[in-house]
Amino acid sequence: MGEITEFLTLMIPAMVPFLLAAQGTVLSGRAGVFNVSQEGLMVLGAAVGFLVSFKVGSNTVGMAAAFAIAGVFGLVLAYMTTQLRLDQFVVGLALYFAALGAAGLLYREVIGVTLEPPLIPTLQDKPIPLLSDIPFVGEVLFDHDLVVYAAFLISAAIYWFMYRTRSGLAFRSIGENPKAADSLGINVTWARTWSTVVGSGLVGMAGAYLPMVYTGLYTEGMVAGRGWLVIALAFLGGWRPHLVVAGAAFFAGMEVLALRAQVAGIGIPHQFVLMLPYVATLLVMVFAFRWARQPSFLGRNYDRESRLVG
Repeated sequence: MGEITEFLTLMIPAMVPFLLAAQGTVLSGRAGVFNVSQEGLMVLGAAVGFLVSFKVGSNTVGMAAAFAIAGVFGLVLAYMTTQLRLDQFVVGLALYFAALGAAGLLYREVIGVTLEPPLIPTLQDKPIPLLSDIPFVGEVLFDHDLVVYAAFLISAAIYWFMYRTRSGLAFRSIGENPKAADSLGINVTWARTWSTVVGSGLVGMAGAYLPMVYTGLYTEGMVAGRGWLVIALAFLGGWRPHLVVAGAAFFAGMEVLALRAQVAGIGIPHQFVLMLPYVATLLVMVFAFRWARQPSFLGRNYDRESRLVG
């Protein structure tokens, strides 16, 4: 029981970067905007979140700054795809490279070259009174930092909005048939814009969480491909927020399993152990794609004057 408890306790915070970034991806994707710049936005979010936290002395402000800067990139993506109607995939890739470059540039400009890398305080656990005292469940679910609780609340809020409100139903219709949604008076451009901005902001927060929860350090490779896995996670979850939570648990579980295997020194090259989450992702996706359904208009721009869409 002790090993299982420890494993699950480590898995919950490991879910947070996947949860936040994947829910952000789902949010814009359900409106038809396919964002592929997650990896770059997470790196930029990690850099900005770390730098602001280091300078201001507040992880909360750093997390807000990461949300804001990634949201600006989301606004650029939304403008170029809804107003200029540029290819979503090409714009997303351009923003990915721009975010990577901006992250490295910002870190070098603010910190420079130092022998001792700067540190920020890591997030502290905030046990929920009474609930954290429940045997096994309390330790696993209710004894974490505030961002963990926020990530699950955000997931629940997105699910409630999409599946329990009339506005959510209208919002989802945009990704399925924007011309029909437009004919019902739904502002397609506005919905795609705000969902892309908020969704990108969540991706930035996912990146900012990494230096704040593990080491208090920022390194360029710390995102380690999670941004690409998030895209797979959105497909795996069928672009539905509640299934994304289950998928995030799988990805986080594989990540923790690989790290524990590496620490245990089981005699397998660490490069192979680190490869395991990605291999597992490929295997799962082979089967998941048989039933996973994506929004019909995902990745396609909408032009109300065109007769070829909707």
